[in-house]
Amino acid sequence: MKSVDARITDFYAEYDEASRLHATAVGRLEFERTRELVRRHLPPAPARVLDVGGGPGTHARWLTKEGYEVLLVDPVPKHVEQARAYAPGCSAQLGDARDLALPSHCFEAVLLLGPLYHLADRTDRLRALREARRVAMPGGLVAAAGISRYSLMQDYTVSAGLTPELLAGEITQVINTGSYDGSRGFTVIHFHTAAELAQEAIEAGLTGVSVHGIEGPGWAYVVAAGRFADQEAAGALLADAIATARLADKHGVLADASAHVLVIGTA
Repeated sequence: MKSVDARITDFYAEYDEASRLHATAVGRLEFERTRELVRRHLPPAPARVLDVGGGPGTHARWLTKEGYEVLLVDPVPKHVEQARAYAPGCSAQLGDARDLALPSHCFEAVLLLGPLYHLADRTDRLRALREARRVAMPGGLVAAAGISRYSLMQDYTVSAGLTPELLAGEITQVINTGSYDGSRGFTVIHFHTAAELAQEAIEAGLTGVSVHGIEGPGWAYVVAAGRFADQEAAGALLADAIATARLADKHGVLADASAHVLVIGTA
């Protein structure tokens, strides 16, 4: 396995990724919409699905429950152990998205719902996408997520934390370059534009590429409600946020207004 940036593995060794998509309303919004979009393109069960960077098994769990044969690969040992317990129907092993120790053309669907935004170098992101295409069967699904280039600015805005210093510093840097060094509360990240994510998928050899906003433009209101009211108030906005995301998905110009974007392509 290739060497993974220690800043990333160290972060997730301590961070509670297992609860991220369940503990808050905006986490549930991301989970529900990601599942909805992936389901729309998945082949019927019991197709073989490779969940690359699948973390503690959040998506592997529902996939196995719906009858899919799932192999989860993740570079964080804690995540692999959590996935084996949380999604007992799946197989889980250590691995790196850029160098999959798997034969070619053996999965009907390959998911990368986390690796790309932790690969700061574009060359590494293309390697991960090409590896996904390699292990997918011809005509198979490849779906990969990115964090929106504009989400950090939106997040600080709705939390009333967008100071002039942040705006002139890391916010402008992220918007201009997509790069973030993890110095404030997270880890090493690349923030994508929807067009950039689509272009990387095309350069990796995927065909029929489309990009979707996951949470839609209403996600920031859900965040604000959770922070300034409570999670019950935020949860009350979920149905409307999902409806808004579905409507916005029909208008590609709004993909960048989501917190995350999802590229769908064919191997």
